[in-house]
Amino acid sequence: MFFNVLKAKDIVDFKDSKFEKETLLVNEESSLNIIALKKDEVIDTHTSARDAAVYVIDGEIEIHFDAEKFKIDKGEMLMFKKDKEHKVLAKKDSKFFVIKI
Repeated sequence: MFFNVLKAKDIVDFKDSKFEKETLLVNEESSLNIIALKKDEVIDTHTSARDAAVYVIDGEIEIHFDAEKFKIDKGEMLMFKKDKEHKVLAKKDSKFFVIKI
């Protein structure tokens, strides 16, 4: 077992690429990642092999599922089932956790 206190906003920072990702925990069944995505950048359509939750630490993002889109602000979370195609759009410079279980 380990203990570590982290400041979530400081784990990843914005660089020249459209997004930065840091994997904090991973095993065969789950993972915890933190992503920094610049305003107006998009993470193209993809699926998750696990059920997922997205928690916005800072900023505002939209997650698009086919014809539906969900706006997620700082302090909000969206959960969804695996194998659901989606893409992510940053409405502001944003940082968010992606938890797959």
